[in-house]
Amino acid sequence: MGIETVGDLLYHFPFRYVDYSLVSPIGKLQPGEIVSIHGRIISIKNEYTRHGKKIQKGIVADATGSIEIVWFNQPFLVKTIRVGEEYGFSGKVDWFGRKLVIVSPEYEMINRKRQIHTGRLVPVYHETYGISSKWLRSRTSPLISQIIPSISDFLPKEITRTNDLLNLASALKWIHFPEDKIQIQKARQRFAFEELFLLQLAAQERKIGWRKKKTIFKLKVNQEKLLEFINSLPFTLTSAQKRCLKEILADLEKSQPMNRLLQGDVGSGKTVVAAAAIWVAYLNGIQSALMAPTEILANQHFRTLKTLLEPLGVKIDLVTGSTPHTSHLTPHTSPDLIVGTHALIFKRARFKKLGLVIIDEQHRFGVEQRGKLIRKGRAPHILTMTATPIPRTIALTLYGDLDLSLIDEMPPGRQKVKTWVVPPQKREPAYQWIRKQVKDEDGQCFIICPLIEESETLQTVKAATTEYERLKKQIFPDFKLGLLHGKMKSKEKEEVISQFRLGKLDILVSTPVVEVGIDIPQATIMMIEGAERFGLAQLHQLRGRVGRGMKESYCLLFTETPEGKPLQRLKALERTYLGIELAELDLKMRGPGEIYGVAQSGFFELKIASFSDLPLIQKTKRAAQDIAPRLNQYPLLQAKLKQDTIKAIEPN
Repeated sequence: MGIETVGDLLYHFPFRYVDYSLVSPIGKLQPGEIVSIHGRIISIKNEYTRHGKKIQKGIVADATGSIEIVWFNQPFLVKTIRVGEEYGFSGKVDWFGRKLVIVSPEYEMINRKRQIHTGRLVPVYHETYGISSKWLRSRTSPLISQIIPSISDFLPKEITRTNDLLNLASALKWIHFPEDKIQIQKARQRFAFEELFLLQLAAQERKIGWRKKKTIFKLKVNQEKLLEFINSLPFTLTSAQKRCLKEILADLEKSQPMNRLLQGDVGSGKTVVAAAAIWVAYLNGIQSALMAPTEILANQHFRTLKTLLEPLGVKIDLVTGSTPHTSHLTPHTSPDLIVGTHALIFKRARFKKLGLVIIDEQHRFGVEQRGKLIRKGRAPHILTMTATPIPRTIALTLYGDLDLSLIDEMPPGRQKVKTWVVPPQKREPAYQWIRKQVKDEDGQCFIICPLIEESETLQTVKAATTEYERLKKQIFPDFKLGLLHGKMKSKEKEEVISQFRLGKLDILVSTPVVEVGIDIPQATIMMIEGAERFGLAQLHQLRGRVGRGMKESYCLLFTETPEGKPLQRLKALERTYLGIELAELDLKMRGPGEIYGVAQSGFFELKIASFSDLPLIQKTKRAAQDIAPRLNQYPLLQAKLKQDTIKAIEPN
């Protein structure tokens, strides 16, 4: 459960509370009530049912009457609960046969200690095998009376005062054992603030640290040569691309290294903006590196950048896990640009003058991996690109130290992909429609399945391999089908993609490995099985794989969920085409961990705060900006921050 210290235990907060605060005399109990009673145990024994199961029955009495208590399959209770002693019981009063009983209540002996399991608002925690809420309450309660009074608050007094927050001791006491709902609210308010404030403060610290770095590569922008490059492009840049490029070039001319996040939808033209920055570095005699999370995406970037930059004399190399170790990757004959996967990190690529590092889809790399690549250059300029739309509130919090550039318009000619949610009963007509499109309109189709092999726990999910066989034999026997999944060797993947690109395959059955980096202009249909299992942002990424050519394109979302929230989410795709809007929606409906799809499901988890709470995010950001420059005045906060931050992080 990740609880290793007393501090971890105190920060393992309840996620709900059961209200057992109504204490009633036994003589006044009503059926259906959830109540607490206090009484003396008259008797307790095990009884057997006709099927051999054990039932535990006890009788409890107070001055107003008596009632039977019933448990199932807990024979040890006969030894635990002592006849003649005073106990508190909390639970539901119900009919059992023809008499009123309390079924499976919480219980505790009443002595001079305060009650923690009955007769109050009782905290319920996330549990695991062998560790129950009762066990956790029994361990937390003594800590609250023994340790908490002496705990010093690491939040500065000025912050708790201006933001009307509880001190740490009261907040811990109230969140675990509140007297009423107002105390719960006040305690949660304190911890939500604290959680976001520490994230914001860490980002501010990184920002201050990064600004202290001096780059050894302050680049000059040759406007004439830059215009030459822009005019050589086979298309015109959009105004959003021009704006972002201007922001990036302004950073490259500063004496501090750039640290910028370039965000834009699939197909919005981020690579061209990056290419212009690489061209400026090349003109200054500086090397660049571009790191992508998958070989497919690295190959895609390599091809695009080769087309754009090689005619202008830029030497480009590709380094992935499957490229042979070539001699020309030595420091003496280093290329001007190396494109690669994380193989770039492992000493394969040696750089003479690395001044610009571009990281694509940054959340797919561990912080350690990013750090290693950055350390290959002495304070290089960093440009991070992402097509995964990051909601503004998350960007403000987690990427508070990065400057943000947003490409918020699509190049002319990119069309909207018509999107439909397909319920189970429309499956057959949908297959017929796909057949017609592929045959008559000369289209190509992606079919995406969530998993590679059938898994016991997800039998409902159509696995790519079994689905491929079924489609080939039963549904589309007269079409040429290909199969693509993550467990294939790189060469096999490349071969399948190249056949699809050349039009030798009509349908490509695949797992979500095609989510980023496959560009097939003639593909017009994206069909997704089990669409409710994907995050909206991931579905939007997959949809972006079609609609890249001149033909009208379609996205079919097959779902087994005919109603409820999952269907509402999918319906949003039918009317929304902007990734950032979908991400905001997903954040409200599902929470951040799930927005980023399976590959990044552990993206970030908050215990109490919410990434959609914009007012609190702005409040904590202001507080962090105020405190960060004088953090050394607050040693307790400084220590807390060190303990909370991941080690060996580069400031990006």
